[in-house]
Amino acid sequence: MEEPVPTPGWRRLAGMREIGLILIILALFAAMSFASPYFLTWENMRAMAMAFAVEGIVVVGMTILLISGGIDLSVGSVTALAMVIAGLLFLNGVDPWTASLIAILACAAIGAIMGFFVTKVGLHHFIVSLAAMVIARGACLLGTGGRPLGLFTLPPEFKFIGQGSIGVIPVVIIIFILVVVAFDFMLRRTTMFRKVFYTGSNEKAAAYSGIRTKKVIFLTTTLCSALCGVAGVIYMARFGSAQPTFGIGMELNVIAAAVIGGASLSGGSGTILGAILGTILLSVVSSSLALLDVSVYWQDIIRGSILLAAVTIDHYLSKRRG
Repeated sequence: MEEPVPTPGWRRLAGMREIGLILIILALFAAMSFASPYFLTWENMRAMAMAFAVEGIVVVGMTILLISGGIDLSVGSVTALAMVIAGLLFLNGVDPWTASLIAILACAAIGAIMGFFVTKVGLHHFIVSLAAMVIARGACLLGTGGRPLGLFTLPPEFKFIGQGSIGVIPVVIIIFILVVVAFDFMLRRTTMFRKVFYTGSNEKAAAYSGIRTKKVIFLTTTLCSALCGVAGVIYMARFGSAQPTFGIGMELNVIAAAVIGGASLSGGSGTILGAILGTILLSVVSSSLALLDVSVYWQDIIRGSILLAAVTIDHYLSKRRG
């Protein structure tokens, strides 16, 4: 019997989705360096990194949830709710760190409630998270009267996590890198997170093999909402305010970034690195469109088209995998 010929390392490397994304990002950088003199400036690079870093934390949670076979449409509303809860507690005399911890736990509780309805009641993630999106946004508007909360008296040490830098590197980016490295390691190396892949690939087969799939789905749903809480607290420290309308449309960017990076809407595949590259790609596209003075309406159309293209490719690849 003829033995299979091993694939050369360089060919496997060239076939990785992440390599393709890196090449596209580099091509965009090269094109924009000629199209706009402001694109490669330190100020624009810093603003772009600050923009995708916090949203990238939510992308990490969404990617793990997508791999397990779920989806969450409420990430924007829950992120805003974290800002509102922490902001209201602070204005009522609670220490900002304690207020932030309570806000993150509240977001995790929202994820746990969604996980309950998915795993115990049997509802689909899409419907449950759609309801959570509306409820969380309503709670934001109810708690603030629809007006932003000015948090001008936040202590400098708290603002530092959103506005400070260590050397020339913003703290936000350092937090983002730590979150990415930690969850990428756990997803690749730990047995607990490998169960997320098995559950997303084939929930029934995973259950027959002894994996408590409902527990996996419950925990990934809770984790995604908790990371929204972390992002909300960082946004509050960065802006020095809590905005009840913040995050409208965030779910589009977050899902698009994860899918562009290789996470499948059918579950069972995806990487943190790919999702982060997808986030960077969307951020570069947004920055480029803004610098080229493209209408905001066209920007929405272009972002939606990118999502449609990514989902179409994912659907095609899923059919090929059978």
